[in-house]
Amino acid sequence: MEIKEAIARAKENDQKAFNFLLDTFWDDVYGFQLKHIQNENDAEDITIQTFSRAFDRIETFDDSYKFKTWLITISKNIHIDLLRKEKHSISQIMSNDDKSVYQILDESPTPEDKLITDQHLAKLLRDIKKLKPHYQEIINMRYFQELSYKEISVQLKEPINNVKVKLLRAKKLLAEIIQSK
Repeated sequence: MEIKEAIARAKENDQKAFNFLLDTFWDDVYGFQLKHIQNENDAEDITIQTFSRAFDRIETFDDSYKFKTWLITISKNIHIDLLRKEKHSISQIMSNDDKSVYQILDESPTPEDKLITDQHLAKLLRDIKKLKPHYQEIINMRYFQELSYKEISVQLKEPINNVKVKLLRAKKLLAEIIQSK
């Protein structure tokens, strides 16, 4: 499959085209991020977010540009957004740090907390059931069975990068379901 053909098919929601583009450009985007932030986990997270955002907005891609350049630009913007959030949260911590009195909290759950947690879990499970079966399965494997990406990859017989992107999509769809209430 050629890149232009894969892009055209991806614009029509062809999963194989998405996988082809992911496999083709993963190393480029990941390598770019790793070179700039020098942290494998953060580089991987940003790369996953990059592909998720790119695939969500693939129809906006202009064929007069190179796809790799478009992905790198998305990746840069995600990194900049994360830096801004981090800077904002650090400045808040610094301004809150002026208070010299620290309170030690008892974080053990009360019976009321346990009941509320159980109710939230039941709601969450109902919301998960609204997802397509393959998204339900991947959320179940990751968060309820607590399998690693690699273990999920082996069970689903899919590349680990596909598992990461599917999980990110599943979480995004679940968040939309929860927020629509």
